Amino acid sequence: MKLATLKDGTRDGTLILVSRNLKHAIKADDIAPTLQAALDDWDYVSPQLIDRYDALNRAAGSRAFEFDPKHCASPLPRAYQWADGSAYLSHAERLRKARGAEMPKGYRSDPLMYQGGSDAFLGPCDGIPLESEDWGLDLEAEIAVITGDVPMGIPTKKAGEYIRLLLLTNDVSLRNLAQAEIAKGFGFFQSKPCSAFSPVALTPDEPGSAWDGGKLSLPLLVEVNGEPLGRLNAGVDMTFEFPRLIAYAARTRPLAAGTIVGSGTVSNADQSAGTACIAEKRALESIATGEPATPFLKFGDRMRIEMFDAEGHSLFGAIEQQVVKYTPPR
Repeated sequence: MKLATLKDGTRDGTLILVSRNLKHAIKADDIAPTLQAALDDWDYVSPQLIDRYDALNRAAGSRAFEFDPKHCASPLPRAYQWADGSAYLSHAERLRKARGAEMPKGYRSDPLMYQGGSDAFLGPCDGIPLESEDWGLDLEAEIAVITGDVPMGIPTKKAGEYIRLLLLTNDVSLRNLAQAEIAKGFGFFQSKPCSAFSPVALTPDEPGSAWDGGKLSLPLLVEVNGEPLGRLNAGVDMTFEFPRLIAYAARTRPLAAGTIVGSGTVSNADQSAGTACIAEKRALESIATGEPATPFLKFGDRMRIEMFDAEGHSLFGAIEQQVVKYTPPR
């Protein structure tokens, strides 16, 4: 299934089903009013959603309407938890090497993970509000999963059973604020503003054999102002697959249905694949020449994140965002 959330003026929007080709949609709020409600009662609700999804793909029908991502919130406009890992070690290694820092002890056996803000996500086509260009705004293209209720202490070999949905993420970062927060040794906060997610979230059966239960082996295209930043394979160089990330997050506490777990910035060891964020490109420039050449994002800059299936069709729809000037209350 492909599920999305239609903006309706409420905090959590209206649950809709989207056709496999992303052309049409139909409301499903009579089955579950929101995606979170569906996740809370997944075993009962999902068969009903599947029946309507199958009918939508056979024929749009009179109740269907044209699907427009611009009218969508993120699939979960807010979530009980957003836990972001760092599964692609080449990303972390390059960033730390560029600033002369060592990787933490045991980084190849235990994932890095932080808990991000989840009370307000941006829609896939919403502007990214920025007060100052000096903050160093960056995009980070990632894969993420949404879980059901995960028991505390779940082993890795069973954690994949709790994956309900897959989606794409733009984990927005303010790089120049992160430096001071890292120095404090107490984690990210101000440097991690609202993230955005793909127009649709999909059940793990939708990608076919590209999803193996732990990773999604498909090309991820990242563009800035219409120019390619990276074309990476998300299934390559993923040291920690999603069951491992989920088990790590649930080691000492359960995860509620609707928890989002991110892969961290997708990165390939092969530099010809490009990068999924500007900071990694700047790191490679610094390693090569001593100085970064690529600037962080400015007001008016646009970005696009999209994944394609084996036939070249968009799988999740695109995250398309523009940096907009934000003036805070005075």
